[in-house]
Amino acid sequence: MTRHKGYALLCAVVALVVALSAAIYAVAAADHGPGPRTGDALAAPAAPPGGAGPAAPASTGVWVGTWGASPVGGEPGTESTGMAGRTVRNLVHTSVGGTGARVTLSNLYGTRPLTLTHATLAVAAGDHGPATAPGTLRRLTFGGATTVTVPPGGQTVSDPVALAVPHDGDVVVSTYSPTSSGPVTYHPHARQTSYVADGEHTADESGTAYTGTTVHWRYLTALDVLGTEADGTVVALGDSITDGVTATADADRRWPDVLAERLRGAARSGADAPRYGVVNEGISGNRVLADDPLRGASGPHRFARDVLGRPNVKVVIIDLGVNDILRDPGRADPDAIVAGLRTLVERAHAHGIKVVGSTLTPFRGHRGYRADREDVRRRVNDAIREGGLYDTVVDFDEALRDPYDPRSLRPEYDSGDHLHPSDLGYRTMARTLDLADLGDLTDLTGSAARA
Repeated sequence: MTRHKGYALLCAVVALVVALSAAIYAVAAADHGPGPRTGDALAAPAAPPGGAGPAAPASTGVWVGTWGASPVGGEPGTESTGMAGRTVRNLVHTSVGGTGARVTLSNLYGTRPLTLTHATLAVAAGDHGPATAPGTLRRLTFGGATTVTVPPGGQTVSDPVALAVPHDGDVVVSTYSPTSSGPVTYHPHARQTSYVADGEHTADESGTAYTGTTVHWRYLTALDVLGTEADGTVVALGDSITDGVTATADADRRWPDVLAERLRGAARSGADAPRYGVVNEGISGNRVLADDPLRGASGPHRFARDVLGRPNVKVVIIDLGVNDILRDPGRADPDAIVAGLRTLVERAHAHGIKVVGSTLTPFRGHRGYRADREDVRRRVNDAIREGGLYDTVVDFDEALRDPYDPRSLRPEYDSGDHLHPSDLGYRTMARTLDLADLGDLTDLTGSAARA
């Protein structure tokens, strides 16, 4: 081989190595997902409030639920015009933070397609108002498009956006639809003020246009974050007591809120406790054995959507059964209630999810109280305490009951209606939970985990 031919061969080998390296780099970059869309100022990373550095790429960490609300029904009064021509700005409170986010929007109870032409997400400016923190507004897309049409009975999940989402903070999600989809899919009893503006104002940082207020969450059913702050999700599946219908409005004092606070505190202190986002899937009036057109699907019928549909769920806390007792015109069957709860446990275990079950809290003095209903509650609680149903039990009944009359709530834990707890009662419920019991299913050695 001549020197000239050897040199040419060497150059060819070097060129081949460079080409292969570039191809490998391109594949590796693609595995980390796309960055913000070029030319969309709202999609570009921005410094979070307080002058901190830019948000990390939206591809680091794991997806967890930081907030959720179950769709309950079609909002009364919206059957004909829906929210056509108005911007809905939902305000929600996070349990954990992240460097990326996505939302789920639902048209479950709509009768026509829901067309959303604009949608944004931003960190709220504070004070539970509609304004956004400077530089945090992000345009939401769906499959790369800014417009999405959700069929009746369906839902859609947005593309991820890079954003420094704070833990224990407020986030606003704004949507605009030019046409009506029929009844607006909503969650009543939000205990959180959200906002409405006439016209299209999804990209407004100012809250000036948002002159209307609402006590409902509309269309929005989930906010997920991507990051390293948490490695799983715990879902609270319950009724109005979990929903927190008597908690102080705009104060985030439902018992799942306090549980999230405890988990964050444990993480800061370095305690040996799980790192979870907390999702509240409580529905006022919800039951185990029956659907209700005004109070949503039963626990078993919504389990796939509200528990299995959330990201990286490790644990579900079940507090259901009281409404099966209170709303039965005859005498509720305690064995049927326990059997219904058992089906939830079996479905959770089939997906590797641990189940923490609660005893049913007292309600003497409530308008639905009867001696025979108290007997059913006692029998259900006996079955729960005996073991074999749940992986572990949190005794909300013992924590809240009046020691002088166990059929009643302790006065300081009673909101006044003799069924729902006060803020102090909700806090006591959250404190009753042993954080060590929230370890995932693989930590268990008991027979319940293998049921």
